[in-house]
Amino acid sequence: MYIAIYTLLTLLAFLTFYPFWNALVISFNKGIDTSMGGVTFWPRSFSLENYEVVFKDKRLLNGFGISVMRTVVGTLFSILATSILAYGLSKRELMGRKYYMVICIITMYFNGGLIPTFLLNRSLGLINTFWVFIIPGLISVWNMIIFRTFFQGLPQGLEESAKIDGCGHWGTFFRIVIPLSGPVIATLSLFTAIYHWNDWFLPSIYISNEKLLPIQTMLKQILSSNIMTEQMSNMDSAAQGQLAKMQSVTSKSLSMATMMVATLPIVMVYPFVQKYFVKGVLVGSLKE
Repeated sequence: MYIAIYTLLTLLAFLTFYPFWNALVISFNKGIDTSMGGVTFWPRSFSLENYEVVFKDKRLLNGFGISVMRTVVGTLFSILATSILAYGLSKRELMGRKYYMVICIITMYFNGGLIPTFLLNRSLGLINTFWVFIIPGLISVWNMIIFRTFFQGLPQGLEESAKIDGCGHWGTFFRIVIPLSGPVIATLSLFTAIYHWNDWFLPSIYISNEKLLPIQTMLKQILSSNIMTEQMSNMDSAAQGQLAKMQSVTSKSLSMATMMVATLPIVMVYPFVQKYFVKGVLVGSLKE
């Protein structure tokens, strides 16, 4: 029985991991050689030319910087705002607490749609600004519920002791509650960071300024076969010169290298917060 289970799980793990591994292999293989087929588990003709072209294109490097800045700023602001809201709603003495929760939960199921949202963001002056990545998604109701449940499970004596020592609500929150919330903060921060890092759709709607496009949106454009030639022709002069010297680089190998640059940074974060996953989510979701 166990042999069958482990065999099935191994097969599922292989089917899940292989496409990513194959893309990584292709990114390290010469493009001309890849076009001949047969590149599966190991590079047949190892080359770093694909990555040289990617890192010489200032447009892609700028997109990478936008993605990093959006992920860091967006995660920090979102976790801070969401945890503050959750802390307030965790207080049973708060008047209208249940009504506030109902209003928040309604937003999880209903929204105005894409066009009203676009008109709202335009009226707020967020179109073609960096803050369109941050402000519209500042509060996550799902994360707020997890935070709120976690805060309700903290011993009341800690906050009472802090108040006796002269701490107000803000002092108690930042000096007592936040330091005790490490697991749930780490877990929800990772989920929020993944959302910001992987999102390509929102910039494609609200951003027309190429200098504000994150690398994920650029990758989406590169992977669209209809505009691949245009994308390569729009590279800056340094990248075009590098591409001209490297006749083995193809659109497929270049797109795989770009995909790795856009994927590996967030993947590398997982090992550092994996130990918080089960503890952070379960502790913040079981008690009501």
